[in-house]
Amino acid sequence: PSGRVMRHRLVDRLYHWLMALAILVLMGTSFMPILGFKFQWLEIHWITGVLLAVLVVFHIVRSVVWQDWRNMVIGPADVRDIWREARHTISGGGAPPARPGKYDPLQKLYHLAVAVLVLAVIASGLLMMLKIDTPLWRRDPYWFSADAWGIIYAVHGLAAMAMVTMLVIHIYFALRPDNWRFTRSIFRGWISRKEYSEHHDAERGKP
Repeated sequence: PSGRVMRHRLVDRLYHWLMALAILVLMGTSFMPILGFKFQWLEIHWITGVLLAVLVVFHIVRSVVWQDWRNMVIGPADVRDIWREARHTISGGGAPPARPGKYDPLQKLYHLAVAVLVLAVIASGLLMMLKIDTPLWRRDPYWFSADAWGIIYAVHGLAAMAMVTMLVIHIYFALRPDNWRFTRSIFRGWISRKEYSEHHDAERGKP
């Protein structure tokens, strides 16, 4: 319809929710046993981790080949807008930040942080799979020294804990009324043309 602007296509919305489900399953199977809930979590955990890795590879390929990956790159204009936003919020002075393209600077920073954490979890998790038996190989815990394994486990644990914080931040901002257009778009795919013209600049990125 003419009154709507497409923000997320169906394939991207499906990716978002499948990734969210995978991360929630990974969090549940990793933290619930620590809290005292006993169940056979390991197989569920590593299979979900492999599925998450496949999803991320799909997302990277789609972003590079079929989408405009530059929409998510932090550039000088974004740094300027972050400075203007901080100055305007703290002192009420200075020029307000310009309208962003598809994503504002804070969304780009959040995406960058999540990308680093998810890649760290996946990379360390795949290495940790060397220590378990799977249908594809037998365990071999001697690939790395004890110190190297310690670093791998530390990276995996710290990234996983940080992802809990990022999830809480994501839910908080998704529930804020001023962000409901984003929340609606991840369900329906679109925002209204009025919302787009008020909050976004077509010259800085395609919808």
